[in-house]
Amino acid sequence: MAARIICVGIAVLDQIYAVARLPIGDGKNFATGYREVGGGPAATAAVAVARLGGEAELWTRLGDDGNGNAILAEIKAYGVETGSCRRFAGAASNCSAVAVDPDGARMIIAFADSTLPTDPSWLPVEHIGKARGILGDMRWPEGTAHAFEAATKIGVPRILDADAVPEGTLRTPYALASHVLFSRPGLEAFTGDARLAEGMAMARDRLEGWIAVTDGGNGTWWYDRSGKLTRTPAFRVPVVDTLGAGDVFHGAFALTLATGFVEDAAIRYAQAVAALKCTKPGGRAGIPSAADVDNFLGEQAG
Repeated sequence: MAARIICVGIAVLDQIYAVARLPIGDGKNFATGYREVGGGPAATAAVAVARLGGEAELWTRLGDDGNGNAILAEIKAYGVETGSCRRFAGAASNCSAVAVDPDGARMIIAFADSTLPTDPSWLPVEHIGKARGILGDMRWPEGTAHAFEAATKIGVPRILDADAVPEGTLRTPYALASHVLFSRPGLEAFTGDARLAEGMAMARDRLEGWIAVTDGGNGTWWYDRSGKLTRTPAFRVPVVDTLGAGDVFHGAFALTLATGFVEDAAIRYAQAVAALKCTKPGGRAGIPSAADVDNFLGEQAG
């Protein structure tokens, strides 16, 4: 039976503009291409889980608008279970405008409707008993904390996508997570220190769970069993589009951890998944299958 991962957080409609260079300053900019795809940390991670052969269930909040219809339709098409997503009358679904240049670099303008209720009491936490892992993002920290609390009681692993968040954001998920995967900006926001080694040391002192920090093309840093800060290098691939790469990494990490991988092996697998995603355009269209990843890792080993 495939491992089930419940992903808690936000789902977004990304409006993607291909541009010759990322916009700087005031003025009009012209795009050479346009497409709409689903995004959001939890939602894209759920798609990655499904693409890699796992069972993915998404818990998120949406408005009762056209964007919400498009978000759900796309996620369902990828095989993600959406029965526990809730629509709220009068609210707008999350959306982003994304500019992507020919090198794959991106600039994102994100909109999140502040009227979407944050109360997570409606979440079906009884489903957690059938899951092998809970992946939560910090874009809906109340929902993530609620799910993590329930998962802690029955020993289900809790993986936190710890990206940068505004000051004053609920921090409860950090303490409840069994695994905290910081982005580099997320680590700085949590510790107040822009230095990687010093920030990791501070995070280790504050948190009981296993921690790591992803640093894009520089790889992933984590503590080995001897307490040494260790780096797993990123795979070198021709980059077309980095959109969603971090979210894909988190979904792959959660799934492989749930299927018995130790953390360092789960990092290497997740980095392969994220690298392959970056070789194709689109936040989700480029997510590889498990067979694609196995072939890639075989080539790297050869």
